[in-house]
Parts: sequence; structure tokens; C-alpha cells
Amino acid sequence: MRNAALVLGIIGGVVGMIVGFFSYGWTEVVDLVNQEAPDVLEQVDNVGLIRFMALFAPLLAIAGGAMARSRAMIGGVLLLLSAAGMYYAFHFNAFTMFPIAMCGLGGVLALAATKPDTH
Repeated sequence: MRNAALVLGIIGGVVGMIVGFFSYGWTEVVDLVNQEAPDVLEQVDNVGLIRFMALFAPLLAIAGGAMARSRAMIGGVLLLLSAAGMYYAFHFNAFTMFPIAMCGLGGVLALAATKPDTH
């Protein structure tokens, strides 16, 4: 289960990075276009949240996946925080369903690992 959590966390984090890259880029494009011609494109409600989560949610997923084998409890919590952050910032749609599901499942698998953590 720990290996599955590792793989799901890293893949979910990489896919989340792609979603985050385009989300961050879209907020920048809207800002640039609206400087030249105001109100042409509609900006998202909370630009700071989108930009923050575009970086930190995939980062939490990759870190959680990397920690899933050695520190399953911490890795699982990081993976679940990443999935929750992606859901909160980007909502559930065709582009976010896979990273959210992968990070969530990886977090559950890491927390469900029956072997206790080694110290």
C-alpha cells in the first residue's frame, strides 16, 4: 500500500502541476489582457488562492508521495491536504478529477498501511 501511495502521490502531483501551471498562467493572461482592454476577460474570484494552490497543492502531493514509504502517516496527511487544496481552489472538473482522485486515494492508502512506521 505504501508503494501505491508513493506512485499515486507523485503522479497526482505531476498532473496537479500541469493544472496549476495553466491556472496560474490563465490568471496572468487575464490580468495582462484587462490592462489593455478592461473587462474583456473575467478574472477568477480569488486570484491569490489560485496562485498559491497552483504551487503548493502539487508540492504537497509530491512530498507526501515521497514520504509515503518511510513516514506513511505524515505522507498520507500531506496527500489528503493536497487533494483538499486542489478541490477547494480548482473545484472538481474534467481537468482536476485525476489529480484529486490520485492524491486522495494515495492518502487513504498511506494512512491505511498496517505496518507501523519505523523510527
